[in-house]
Amino acid sequence: MKLAMNKQQLAAKIWAGANSLRGKVSANSYKDYMLGLIFYKYLSEKEENYLKDKLFFEDDDLKDLNEEDTKTVENCQKNIGYFIEYKNLFSFWKMPDTEKQKMFPDKDMTFTIATVRTSLSAFNRLIGVDYRKVYNGIFDTLEKGLDTLGTMDSDRTKAVSKLTDLINEIPTDGSQDYDVLGFIYEFLLKNFAANAGKAGEFYTPYEASTIMSEIIAHHLKDRKEISIYDPTSGSGSLLINIGKAVSKHMGEANKVKYFAQELIPETYNLTRMNLIMRDILPNNIIVRNGDTLSDDWPFFEDGSKEHMLKTYNPCFVDGCCSNPPYSQNWVNDDAAIDVRFKDYGVAPKSKADYAFLLHNLYHLKSDGIMTIVMPHGVLFRGGEEGKIRQNLIEKNNIETIIGLPANIFFGTGIPTIIMVLKKDRASSDVLFVDASKGFIKDGNKNRLQAKDVKKIVDTVLARNTSEEEKSYARLVAKDEIVKNEYNLNIPRYVDSSDKPEIWDIYASMFGGIPNSEIDELKDYWCAFPTLRNELFETKDIPYSNIKVEDIGNSIQKNADVIAFNTNYKNVLISFPNYLKEELVDNCQNVAIHKEETKLAEKLREVLSTTSLVNYYDAYQILDNSWNKITLDLELLQLEGFSALTLVDPNMVSKKNSKTKEIVEVQEGWVGHILPFDLIQEVYYKSSKEKLDSLVVDLADLESQKTTLLDSIDPVDKTELLKEDSEDIETKKLNAVIAKIKKELKKGAEYDEGSYEDIIIKINDVNTNISQCKKDIKALNTKLVEDTKAKIEGLSQEEALSLLVEKWIKPLVNELNGLSLSVIKNMEEKVIKLHEKYSTTYENVSNDIDSSKQKLTTMIDELNGNEFDIKGLKEFKKLLGGNKHE
Repeated sequence: MKLAMNKQQLAAKIWAGANSLRGKVSANSYKDYMLGLIFYKYLSEKEENYLKDKLFFEDDDLKDLNEEDTKTVENCQKNIGYFIEYKNLFSFWKMPDTEKQKMFPDKDMTFTIATVRTSLSAFNRLIGVDYRKVYNGIFDTLEKGLDTLGTMDSDRTKAVSKLTDLINEIPTDGSQDYDVLGFIYEFLLKNFAANAGKAGEFYTPYEASTIMSEIIAHHLKDRKEISIYDPTSGSGSLLINIGKAVSKHMGEANKVKYFAQELIPETYNLTRMNLIMRDILPNNIIVRNGDTLSDDWPFFEDGSKEHMLKTYNPCFVDGCCSNPPYSQNWVNDDAAIDVRFKDYGVAPKSKADYAFLLHNLYHLKSDGIMTIVMPHGVLFRGGEEGKIRQNLIEKNNIETIIGLPANIFFGTGIPTIIMVLKKDRASSDVLFVDASKGFIKDGNKNRLQAKDVKKIVDTVLARNTSEEEKSYARLVAKDEIVKNEYNLNIPRYVDSSDKPEIWDIYASMFGGIPNSEIDELKDYWCAFPTLRNELFETKDIPYSNIKVEDIGNSIQKNADVIAFNTNYKNVLISFPNYLKEELVDNCQNVAIHKEETKLAEKLREVLSTTSLVNYYDAYQILDNSWNKITLDLELLQLEGFSALTLVDPNMVSKKNSKTKEIVEVQEGWVGHILPFDLIQEVYYKSSKEKLDSLVVDLADLESQKTTLLDSIDPVDKTELLKEDSEDIETKKLNAVIAKIKKELKKGAEYDEGSYEDIIIKINDVNTNISQCKKDIKALNTKLVEDTKAKIEGLSQEEALSLLVEKWIKPLVNELNGLSLSVIKNMEEKVIKLHEKYSTTYENVSNDIDSSKQKLTTMIDELNGNEFDIKGLKEFKKLLGGNKHE
């Protein structure tokens, strides 16, 4: 059975592994080990699947797989590019040593660090001749790092065993609807930010990558074959996301050719791993470890400079994307005659940003498109950069500039932009998008949400900005840019600054709310025509007063508001059934990589007839739900309907009390797809409510016990405390309870509230706690057993109806809540407007005079020495208290 794991589950695994090796392996090294070993597992599984599917190997046949079988070796090298013999496969590594020893009794088959070294060395030796460029040296980073896993081989073996145990549970079959290696890379950068350094700057966050990918994919969607290029590829995530986005339109993933270059060997290897793990054909992967600016590639074959000049044959691509290092130094001595730069200018030595941009632009086909991440400064810096910018504008190359939020990249907090350029454009205008304020906080970084990404992409593709959106995006004519001396700083064209709050002088003095400020809520008054007159009392002057006691209640009871909520629910009434037909009834055939786009467009269509509800807020709800639904769909399509009737062991991480190591142990069961909570809510509601009630009772009893313990006199309490602690020691408490119970049997009596009386009450509470815990355990055990049995016995009809409960009802309930959010938001704005002018200057002045009078009276009642009295008189004079004296 194929493994499936969503991002949250994968993150938990990675974090557990990091904790188990904390203090033994550096965060940066941990990343390299994880990625390298996951890739080795992928290659091992790929070979096993190839042998079984294409050469019809059985499991027993695999045991004889070795280098002496030259026919199989050559077949693998020719068709998958490499050969791994049986005892070097990852699956063999993870087989119990006793089982391995039975197969090979004459050899020591114990898994050690030497096993990994031998396997990696053999892999490098057995790469197919035609695949050398794809696989050669791909494990160099991992091989070099093995020695740092410990000071002795025994320590290294222990560490690598833990890592491979963890990796054995991570899916590497390419079926996940996300980039597994890219996710791990980003997760480790995020959670070990102190170690991220420059690597974090060069990794493009998923959200920014999606924006760039969707823009490129839309432009290339009608082509039968495409080529894409990233000259600073890093982890390869940008290329992968573009390929994924394009394949949604093309329907054929193997029609995309990937060009990539990366300077840093470690990330160059990661690019290759990432592309290969997405099941991209090796012939479609052209990757090089080199310096993009000093060596124009992928256009020279390796060789002498003289040979290069003779064989120069530039390759042009359909799409180019990159997130190059920001404002780095570069050698530009010969750049003036370089064909990439000669028509535009040469970027300064201290800032290579435009050198990377021009490199990308040069290698575009005439009808190609590029997206590039740049520091904000490239929009307005002068000198040579100003000249390059002018040439780009005059040649109509710049199509769109998107301002991103600051602090979204790991390793740097500077503001960045995405620029969209084309080699040949019919129009000369430039679209400016200021998306710098659309984000949420995520730890110490900012992060774009799905709705922010969607809005950016929609705006860029539509390219028809409205007056209402002028603070977000604006299409600017070339003439205006020329008048601004080719300065492209976004605030010159899009004013997204917050509108300053205005205080009306008349209303501040005399009260009332300016009609002009009420008019600013015009969208609400258009949607609810009768509401304004119900809330506000007009005057002969341009000011109004609130005429209701309870603003919120009056809004809720307004006929137009009630009709709005009703109409909104009616608009959505057909959406649940549409979702059921699309996702539940068709769950085996849903095209997962295309479905969210389809659902989003349907949601847009459904909401098009309603006002006030923001489509992008609705899209965010859809996306949140879709991310959860996707994993279930993958499992259903991989495993069939039987996946709905499976339960899995609930594994939790715990510290072993003896070894102090973090280990995984089973605690009950969880539904493979259908959660226990859902089953209990539908089929065992009364038992679940009883259990929840017992849990509340237990918490109440624990609280009673704490209160009783706190009421004990501190002197008496000392005999109950742990040594050097303020905590109660259970053993001592039980001893005191036993002693007092003996005295009670002898006829002793104690006063209410005495130390002994409190101890007796604690004993009674303890008895109740013990019984409550027994009841909870018994009921929970029974409920878990019943739930497990119910899941395993579900009919297909029952199981599918439960998917409606899990997937569709929560989504639709959240969508229905958007109309209430609109009303709540309006209510808050009206209340704020009312409170703004409810206290006038006259009110404040009267309050001040009253306070002064009270203070003056208090001063008259004070006594003191001669100097005190003089001081008080002066203070009284300042308050105006003796102006008539």
